[in-house]
Amino acid sequence: MLKFTEQQEMLRKVVRDFVEKEIAPIADRIDEEDTFPVELLRKMAQLGFNGVFVPTQYGGAGLGHTERAIILEEIARYSAGFAMSLMTHHLAVYALLTWGNEEQKKKYLPRLCSGAIGGLSVTEPGGGSDFAGQKSTGELVDGQWILNGRKCFITNSHCADIDIVTVRTGEDEKGRPRISAILIDENTPGHGPGRKEKKTGLRGSIMGEVILNNVKVPEENLVGKVGDGTKIALGTIGEVGRAGMAAISVGILRACLEDSVKFAKERIIYGKPLAKLPNIQFIIAQNRTEYEAGRLMTYNAMGMKDAGIPCGPEVAMAKFFTTEAAVNAAKRTTDLMGGYGVVSDYPVGRYLRDAVATIPSGGTSHIMQVIVAGNELNK
Repeated sequence: MLKFTEQQEMLRKVVRDFVEKEIAPIADRIDEEDTFPVELLRKMAQLGFNGVFVPTQYGGAGLGHTERAIILEEIARYSAGFAMSLMTHHLAVYALLTWGNEEQKKKYLPRLCSGAIGGLSVTEPGGGSDFAGQKSTGELVDGQWILNGRKCFITNSHCADIDIVTVRTGEDEKGRPRISAILIDENTPGHGPGRKEKKTGLRGSIMGEVILNNVKVPEENLVGKVGDGTKIALGTIGEVGRAGMAAISVGILRACLEDSVKFAKERIIYGKPLAKLPNIQFIIAQNRTEYEAGRLMTYNAMGMKDAGIPCGPEVAMAKFFTTEAAVNAAKRTTDLMGGYGVVSDYPVGRYLRDAVATIPSGGTSHIMQVIVAGNELNK
């Protein structure tokens, strides 16, 4: 049985109250206009959401990844797109907290916890899964890194104040690319947004290109060591990014469940509530079952993460299951609602588009299955 602590339940209530007051009333507009309310993300920093798993000594809330999942689920219940922006902000926070040196942590983590927006720029046009094939470069010249290249499909591309980018910084003794992670502070010349993508789902989070044009940053902005970029990026995306997408998908699953129940009770057909029809009950049962399964998988993985237990395969399973289940639940709920399911007055169409967009984020379902199968076959 999954049981949250009293503190975690109190956190859920705080998040839910904030979301219902600040985000739910504008969720449709955020989606329709594909606008990102930056001021709300900065406002959440005052409640500790932005630095939820950061120790208090660096300005964070000092909680864990279970609490992070609670926050993302509650936000995604009403706006998965907005939750996506916070999820991505957490990637920069985690990379810096885990691999940054003490000086970097003291300098940047308090800012990221108090309102500065973080970004992680990894994916390139050649493909997100082909990590070693990225072309962006970093050259150390007279104590400065000079960065050039182009990143794509980057969430927070147009609003990140602190961006951690991965670039090629030469080759190792076997001729393999040496990828490094380098931090770029806000307003650094040559670092800026390119094209903004028009997304099908997860609208309300800004996704687009990040351009590096002779960007010069101090040598000390290297995160970790030269060549640690692969470890940093894959370690961050592998557990924190995919866990975030699982939590967001759990939020979508809950939205489908709650809306399907509400509609079925209120809609009268043949003189009785739609909920009296067995076929409708089957849909609600499937929605409840998949929500509970996804919730259990996600919070189990987060419990392992907080306990310091390696959880890559568990996170991959949760990400795979919840994203696919969210698509299925949104489609079923649309079917349940009939013609109302395709009317924009109801948010179920947004749930479906958001759910579809969660699948490629942080690694496709095919990649998740390769990870899970590889783990089993290598035992």
